Amino acid sequence: MRIILASTSPRRRDIISLLGLPFEVRDPDFQETTREDFTPEAEALELALGKARSIARGETDALVVGGDTLIALDHEKIGKPADPDDAVSILRRLSGRTHRILTGVALIDSATGREDTYLERVEVRMRRSTEAEIADYLARGESMDKAGAYSIQGEGHRLIESMRGDYLAAVGMPLRPIALYLQKRGAEVPADVDALYRDRSLWTWRELVSCPT
Repeated sequence: MRIILASTSPRRRDIISLLGLPFEVRDPDFQETTREDFTPEAEALELALGKARSIARGETDALVVGGDTLIALDHEKIGKPADPDDAVSILRRLSGRTHRILTGVALIDSATGREDTYLERVEVRMRRSTEAEIADYLARGESMDKAGAYSIQGEGHRLIESMRGDYLAAVGMPLRPIALYLQKRGAEVPADVDALYRDRSLWTWRELVSCPT
């Protein structure tokens, strides 16, 4: 079975590559829009499905993987900042508070049309940051293409007080449900995903081990 990642996100590409299986990368022809009538959880899943469907409709023999990540602060949905001023506003709102990182995953078997979805929730408590710390972080250039205006796998992890949940989901794509899906379909996954989660050697994972997970 061919695997197609319906995303050009470098983070999702790097995570999928950890499986040790060949895969293709496609840019989904899908317009992301916010739905006021959707919960943050429902919207993350719907956007992941929309991306995967945009690729799957042109394929007959592939597993298409789509993903979407957004942040929920109380009932507010937070995506990527529109500009630097918006990034500052987002980081101010997150400062000293707890938010949820919601990553939806969609797996579509284009041969049968079967769709499977998964949702991972990660709870993150941010340190209370000063205006100078926010300005310094923004100057590092990590904010503009990240939901919540910070990068958990980059210098943004220094803004975090604690986290609980799947680190890879917080980065952009949980690996366990994808590996399990492939194994149930009879695919041999070269990577030892459980060992990967135990080792926590990727990016800033080990630096956040002291945080509750």
